[in-house]
Amino acid sequence: MKTKFALGTAVLFLAVLSILSCKKETKTAPIQFLLVDKPATYDSVNVHIVGMQVQINHDTAAWIPINTKDSIYNLLDLQNGITTVIAQDTVPVGVLQQVRFILGDNNTVVVNGTSYPLETPSADNSGLKVKIGRVLAETLNTFTLDFDAALSVNEENGVYKLHPVIQLR
Repeated sequence: MKTKFALGTAVLFLAVLSILSCKKETKTAPIQFLLVDKPATYDSVNVHIVGMQVQINHDTAAWIPINTKDSIYNLLDLQNGITTVIAQDTVPVGVLQQVRFILGDNNTVVVNGTSYPLETPSADNSGLKVKIGRVLAETLNTFTLDFDAALSVNEENGVYKLHPVIQLR
């Protein structure tokens, strides 16, 4: 009886060990996004970034939120090699297809000392998307996004609108 119990316990232990050893470990990749700007003729261009999401592989339904500093960035402070980290997190390894900026309501442009609201019609519903298309490594993946304020801000009948032009460097 003791032999059958010991044999049964050993078989059960080996079965559990076998199942646990078959679990695949999900590999992750640390990512970081930097923001930079090309020169523009405005006094300031302030963009309120409240969040960011990434799309890995071709999973169009799954946007992964990443740790983002909710802040207002004056794009003109980010010129001549100056960058700032706006998001940093760890995501599953794969192909980083796109990143999506979630913008807040405090977007402004300052022209000749006067501040104007900066409308963001293209980012209101789905966020502001930038295609990346890069394979992520298991080491730190840094992406510098060049937000071109000069090309992104347009004045239409006294209303300033943000039509973002962002390039991956």
